[in-house]
Parts: sequence; C-alpha cells; structure tokens
Amino acid sequence: MAKLEKLLDQAKEHLDEGEDVLAVIKGTYETKKMGNDWTRAGILIGTDHRVVFYAKKMGGYDLEVFPYRHISSIETSKGMTGHVVKFYASGNEVKLKYIDKSSDAPGFVSIVKDQMNAQHQAPAAAAPVSNDSPDVAEQIRKLAQLHDDGLVTDDEFETKRAELLARL
Repeated sequence: MAKLEKLLDQAKEHLDEGEDVLAVIKGTYETKKMGNDWTRAGILIGTDHRVVFYAKKMGGYDLEVFPYRHISSIETSKGMTGHVVKFYASGNEVKLKYIDKSSDAPGFVSIVKDQMNAQHQAPAAAAPVSNDSPDVAEQIRKLAQLHDDGLVTDDEFETKRAELLARL
C-alpha cells in the first residue's frame, strides 16, 4: 500500500476548491459493484463536505464520494485484525477494514458523525409545492412502504418523515 500522505496528496487534486480535509484513515475498502464483491487498498477522507474514498491503481485511480446528507449511519469495531469502519450511504454498505495502525479510526468516526449531524440539522431548502404532487399523507405512506421494503434506512425514514410532517 502506498503511504497515507502520498495517497492524500494525490486525492487532494480531486477535492473541491476550498474543501478542507478533517480526517484520513488508510485500509482496505470493501463494497459491491454491479453485484460483485470489490476490495481496494486506499484511504477514506473526511472533509468538511463529504467522505471520499481514493485508491491509486496502475495507470489511474478509483474515487468514490459520499455526501454527508446521504450517509444514514456510521459504525466502528475493533477485532484481531484491527479497526473496521462501516457506513451506509444511499442504501449501500461501505466498509474499510484492516485499517492501518497509524490511522485514528475512532477519531475519524467522531469527525464524520459531527459532520453528519451538522449536515442533517442544516435547514433543507423548501421544495416547491405543486398542485399535481401527492399530498403529505400519501407521501408518508409511500415512504413507509419503501422503509418496509428495506429500501430506506430507519434514519432516512425518520428524517424524511419529519420533513414531510413539518409541511402540515
């Protein structure tokens, strides 16, 4: 694996202008792509806007971004192989395992949770009201069905339900 600092310098080229890096951890990224298990050694970067996964590969790189507003939960654990950080974003599970011993996984999780809370508490822009849109009760029913089907997490359900109820 490349050194964390070198990967971070390369990843910074892909961050937005003025985007501040708050925390970084290095490990093995595990997710699913097109239904297949996928692993890649790289870093997770917590910025003031989002979480970014970055990995260097032969002739290129892998980059995946997760805006805080799309992250419904984050968790950490530690076992014999080290720390594991896992979060859920837009219904997908993202996992970084075999985290480098020099990385501060609990600190990373704490910073990401703080950013998630700040983003989720920020007032959302009011959606324009349309006469042909379903009423709030119908939208809540549809949201509940998505939740029952497992397509919406508990946190996503509660957040959106609260937004809809606030319209009443």
